[in-house]
Amino acid sequence: MDRELFVFVDETTWPQAPGLPAFPASFCAGVQSFDVNIPALLLTIGYLTTPSHASGVSLSEFWAWVRYLHAVADGPDLRLTPAFFELDAHQKTILSDDFGMGAPIYWLMDRLQLGPIADGRYFIDRVAAMVGATATKPKKRGPGKSPDFVAQDTSGIWHIIECKGTQTGNGYREQQLGALGPPPTGAIAQKRTITFPPGYSGQRLACGLQIGVQGGAHGSSLKIIDPPGEEKFAVGEDEMIYADDAIIRAASAKSLRLAGFGASSAAMSAPSGATPRSRPTSGRYERMRRETVDEKKARAEDELKNRRDRAAFTADKRRYLGRQMDFDLPAPITVGKSTFRSVRVRYGVSLDFLGELSKHPLVEDPIQEIDSDLAVAKERTSTDAGGKGARMHVGEAFVSEINLRP
Repeated sequence: MDRELFVFVDETTWPQAPGLPAFPASFCAGVQSFDVNIPALLLTIGYLTTPSHASGVSLSEFWAWVRYLHAVADGPDLRLTPAFFELDAHQKTILSDDFGMGAPIYWLMDRLQLGPIADGRYFIDRVAAMVGATATKPKKRGPGKSPDFVAQDTSGIWHIIECKGTQTGNGYREQQLGALGPPPTGAIAQKRTITFPPGYSGQRLACGLQIGVQGGAHGSSLKIIDPPGEEKFAVGEDEMIYADDAIIRAASAKSLRLAGFGASSAAMSAPSGATPRSRPTSGRYERMRRETVDEKKARAEDELKNRRDRAAFTADKRRYLGRQMDFDLPAPITVGKSTFRSVRVRYGVSLDFLGELSKHPLVEDPIQEIDSDLAVAKERTSTDAGGKGARMHVGEAFVSEINLRP
């Protein structure tokens, strides 16, 4: 279930200035071929499209496995089937956005040895609340938009990643990636909103996926650039403790929500109130905030107390609790000589992680200072694939699986 994707890394866009990150040794300049495992790509999309913070009904993208398994055409390279390429404009944009996030992060996870991944907007809100700063509310579009993702690699370096996807063609992808201006436009403008101190700052990437269609003149291709950055939200060296808190909470909250622990996810992502921006105040508003915190803590405690009621399974000889769902596919899928008519998706959080979390399900201080065992959420994010499915790990804390079934 692998498909070929061409990746173009434009080395000429890397800033040649002292103190700025150099072109990564793990990148190859120019055009290269990359094999994409489709089930692993879908796991990546499902993880990334689950928000770091959400309230109410779970936003887990279970439907994507049924929907997108049939979107990829047969053949050696990554292309959409004509039926999915001809969706109405709204659905087409959703698919392009999803694949536009999944493909570059899937490629970067290995090249940059990425660990935890946070939504850019969540990261800004959480760090600002911890340091007592007021962050300008990011716009949903345009130069004021927060970058899509903030990620930390296994060596502790921080990366900013903006992702775009289109089915329209290379010309529109160039518009999405943008220009330096002035004023800067597209992904070039949007990735400029967070900076880290020297010694912590890594790549600041803008990625554009152009998705081809079966029978079309051109296949899919991914372009990676790193134009100059501009400071808008700076994290100081003495504030890096809060950056660690934000990235651990983001990765943990995503994992908990996908595994069905919604109350624990909400307590993890926004421990000081209704939103990640919540912080102690005074008077009536402080009483209301405390009531919210107490209510969230009680729900999380109850959920974790009954965690053994969840689906239990083993992956890589480790035990997980979470949820499992079996779907009948709308149409059979043939891989090689085998035909599959259903798919099983499993999400789980490790027993050890849940056990540690149950000791203090809601803390408002930097979480790694309260329990260093929860820092396993900072371990490497990776995927591995087999002939009938794939698995995604966030260290030993979280696992997701997709397996095709007869």
